Amino acid sequence: MDINNQYLKQFDEFVAFTNLSNTKATVENTQQVSIKLDQQEDSSGITPDEALRNAYKTINDALAQDILERTRGVSPAFFEQLLIDLLIAMGYGGTEEGTAHALGKSGDNGVDGVINQDPLGVDQIYIQAKRYKQGNNISSGDIRDFFGALNLHNAQKGLFITTSDFTNSAIDTAQKLSTRIVLVSGNDLAKLMLHYNIGSRDEQVLKLKKIDEEFFEGF
Repeated sequence: MDINNQYLKQFDEFVAFTNLSNTKATVENTQQVSIKLDQQEDSSGITPDEALRNAYKTINDALAQDILERTRGVSPAFFEQLLIDLLIAMGYGGTEEGTAHALGKSGDNGVDGVINQDPLGVDQIYIQAKRYKQGNNISSGDIRDFFGALNLHNAQKGLFITTSDFTNSAIDTAQKLSTRIVLVSGNDLAKLMLHYNIGSRDEQVLKLKKIDEEFFEGF
């Protein structure tokens, strides 16, 4: 009679011994993989904390591009409401009703809206908003037209928002004008929307821990 593995499998002791051996081999293989991963981390010079932060940035950058593309495709009314929600979340406008009324003055002498900088409306910011496709950038002429509109309203502050970008000459023009005009590009708008959860939401919160050095002082 041949005594082989097939024959020995009828004994519980042999089966238990085989399972134990397989488990030990699996653990050893896992440890070897872990060691190799650690060696790779050491050779790359990236700590686990840095790798996690890099992954977080990569995910957020992808989300920003996605939310920007979606924003470019919404209707004018939806875009107006989106800006209302964002500005309120940022602390402007006081109430949604007041903000909606202000932004409703679309095309009023070159200004798309006015928003209160404080709940009482003591200080106001005039807004120009352009829902443009990528590549259709705001020019210096657009900035000068907005500047002229601000002068007509005796406004001291302006906010120019676009879903595209600004040309270098537009940025340079805005910096040289006497009236302060803040430029918000499409990328800036997307980041603000993510930060204030406009069109996005928190999926999962991860907390990074570190040693509290003060706790162990004196021991």
